[in-house]
Amino acid sequence: MMIVRPIKKSDHLALRDLARKTGPGFTSLQDNDAQVKDKLAQALAAFLSSDNEPPAEALYLFLMEDLSNQKIVGICGIEASVGLTEPWYSYRVNMQIHASRELNVYNRLHTLTLSNDHTGCSELCTLFLLPEARKNKNGSLLSKSRFLFLAEFSQRFNPVIIAEMRGYFDQQGHSPFWDGLGSHFFTLDFTEADRLSAIDKAFISELMPKHAIYTNLLTKPAQEVISKTHRLTEPARKMLEDEGMNYSGHVDIFDGGPTLQGQLSELRAVKDSRYAHVEITESEPTTTSNNSADHIYLISNCEFANFRCCMTSLQQEPGHIISLSPIIAQALEVDNGGTVRIVALYPAQRKTTIPTTEKNTSITESLAHSLSSAPLQSTANEDPKS
Repeated sequence: MMIVRPIKKSDHLALRDLARKTGPGFTSLQDNDAQVKDKLAQALAAFLSSDNEPPAEALYLFLMEDLSNQKIVGICGIEASVGLTEPWYSYRVNMQIHASRELNVYNRLHTLTLSNDHTGCSELCTLFLLPEARKNKNGSLLSKSRFLFLAEFSQRFNPVIIAEMRGYFDQQGHSPFWDGLGSHFFTLDFTEADRLSAIDKAFISELMPKHAIYTNLLTKPAQEVISKTHRLTEPARKMLEDEGMNYSGHVDIFDGGPTLQGQLSELRAVKDSRYAHVEITESEPTTTSNNSADHIYLISNCEFANFRCCMTSLQQEPGHIISLSPIIAQALEVDNGGTVRIVALYPAQRKTTIPTTEKNTSITESLAHSLSSAPLQSTANEDPKS
């Protein structure tokens, strides 16, 4: 059975092991001892913070643990706000019209402009699952567990949620976008530039172009991968899009990967989540590996530093009372009569006639920046891995 929980001090070696396996372009968790220690320290501090004065730039890291052997198999995170201390950079994809009536010329040209548009937004980050654990809907549990945490503690986050998707890399591990653009402004290879960006972003503003870049001047391979997602990240992108996040018209300045964006209060798993009271029964837990998705639910307790989330298949849609086996209740660390937050694992399960009691904060703020140009679409597609 898999459980998602906050990271602990004793997880340092497991975190270090995950960092060794993330691969190129995974900026938020690199194979770097100093960064791993810093990330762990930030996360531990975040989970010790007060509800009355939550830190603006807190980093919440969660690990997926296989309770059958206590092995850590995945990680995910949420940053409360980005860009408040160090600048947050991305390329805004714009469209410009160049026309001459006299010459009968009308051209639509896309440009890339360095921007800080997402400063202050909360970010879904650091999603990584070991290859051997990519089965039995574990990826959905790992990614979507964050939505129940967001729903329960929405006051700690910005109304606008973003997620940077890893950009395209070829079979040799090269980024066509970097080769066609970034490499001309740095005397570094991609890996070194990406490593430095996780430590100090000051060099980005010093070295990156200050003016708009016309994409038609880039190499063809670089043009084709603008907003294209890494093949291993495609499933994560689809999950987030199914939850209500969409391409924002921004791409990563190094690998050209897309940034997704959504309103916290409108994300499906946040908006549809609700409370239920626990009734512990002696029935055996239903696993998720051989069942349809009709009645699979995410279930979390309502704790902060002791947050727990798992998924289970139920015989029918639960009402105000949810029957849990002793094993599930123990994993969630909830007692008989306790309160849990639940939501259907997939959007197809949204229909319900049961009245709900919500504790979600009503969020009406909208992102100040409004896209006025159509985003540049990738011309190549890859089948996502399941």
